[in-house]
Parts: sequence; structure tokens; C-alpha cells
Amino acid sequence: MRILVTNDDGVRAPGIAALALAAASTGHEVVVVAPMIDYSGSGAAVGPVHSRAGVDYEAHAIEGLGDIPTYGIDGPPALAVILACVGGFGPMPDVVLSGINHGINVGRSAMHSGTVGAALTAAHFGLRCLAVSIRWGDDPVPWETPATMAATLVPVLAGARAGTTLNLNVPNVPLDELRGLRHGRLGRGGTIRSAVHATGDDSTPLPHVALPPGQTGTLRLDLTAPGSSTLVHPDTDAGLLARDYAALTALVGVREAGAEADDVVDGALEALYALSGVTPGQDPG
Repeated sequence: MRILVTNDDGVRAPGIAALALAAASTGHEVVVVAPMIDYSGSGAAVGPVHSRAGVDYEAHAIEGLGDIPTYGIDGPPALAVILACVGGFGPMPDVVLSGINHGINVGRSAMHSGTVGAALTAAHFGLRCLAVSIRWGDDPVPWETPATMAATLVPVLAGARAGTTLNLNVPNVPLDELRGLRHGRLGRGGTIRSAVHATGDDSTPLPHVALPPGQTGTLRLDLTAPGSSTLVHPDTDAGLLARDYAALTALVGVREAGAEADDVVDGALEALYALSGVTPGQDPG
């Protein structure tokens, strides 16, 4: 089995080295393909691939990885996954491990995560995927906690159905100090709670104000630290992390809405059919 390891913190980040070593410990073939620079918050973006001739990449030698092939690409992690899946770095992988992200990815904020976006991109190719993150903390970061858990999940992923995507978030503690591990529902919280206009001086920030053409301004963001609030529901991923539990959540990417959207789709079609020249047309068959 072939395992692709990627991340959004960059190919030189310590988390990806720990994850690659954990992947190699399972005895499977491993290749590392990740952005040359930090692409945190990129989601499943691929960048302007249609406006350039190709994607630059370079070989890396990361201390401790031995002869594991390691490449940095000029693009976000989802693009790294796509390139690996279409033969850019050898045979198509079977499993994708994304991380270890320094900072958890829980709740609705996960949709903005490059770590999670890379895993969901791989799922569209029918691969089995794991996104793994550890709560932000000062050095020394116990990378071995999420790395050990990720390695343990490799055989589980290998036997899972195509497209399976798991999201694992762990507290910043050694494995033997982990309070617990539970299945967490996806929380409803987001990353940004509010924004105010900052003038650059010591005056009180104001709500957003309109600017005349050509003038610039700054919006100061009020950011939520995911998993830090005790007000979130305790059985969500964010709620578990807030109580120092690790959380495991299964995710799905882009898919068509279910029957709950039929009425609005029917209404939208009828409204569009009212336009001159817009009809259902002939049956495709």
C-alpha cells in the first residue's frame, strides 16, 4: 500500500516529519508532497492552475526521514494531493494522511482548513483519508501523540470504504496523559466572530465604515480559538477538545443536497423557465 503524506503548514513543518515517520512505521511505502510555504486556511483551493504552464516543485531532505521521497510544490495542499493522484509523483496513493497541523480543526472552521481540504480532495479520488491536528502549544509539542494515533488508524483506513475521511483532533499532551478519546459531532462554531474598523491609532475601533474610492482601511478580526469555549455542546468535536478530550469525526466533502432541497430547486427551475428562451429542452437521451 502507498501512503501520501501532506499538510498545509509547509513541507518543512515539524508536524509533517512526525506524521511521515509514523506512516513509515506501518511498513507501507510513503511519499511526502506538501506546499513549499505555509498555506494554512486554504481549504481545498488549488490556486490559479489554469493561468500558468505548470507547477514548480523541488526535492527535500528532511532530517529523520531517511530515504522517504519528499517534495515541496508551489501551491496549496489540495493541489499536492491532485498532482499525486494523477501520477505526478509516482503511482497513485491508496491512503492520504494530512497534518499534523499545529492548531486544531474543529466545527465549521474545518471547511477553511488546508489540512482538512487536502483530505477531502483525496476523498474525491476515492482514497481513504485522515486529517490530524494537535492543539496549539509552546515547544516541546508532543507530536508523538497524534502521530501514534495516526499510525494506528492506517489499517482501519485501509479496510474502509472508498472516500472515507476521518478528522482527528488531539489536545497538546503526551499520549499517556490524554484524558480520553471520543466520537465528536461536528460543532457549529466558526473561526471569525466579528470585525471592526481599525484606524491605526489608539482610538476605539469602530464598526465597518464605508471608504471613498482609493482609500484603504483595516478590519480587525475577532478570532475564535476553536475548542477553547466551554459554551459549546459537550459531545461536539469542539466541546470535547475544550474539555481536553481527543475527538474523532467522519467528514464528507461536496455532494448534492438530499430531498430536503427538492422544493427550492423546483421553485428555482420554475422561476428560470419564466425567462424568455429558457425551457427544459429535449430529453438528453
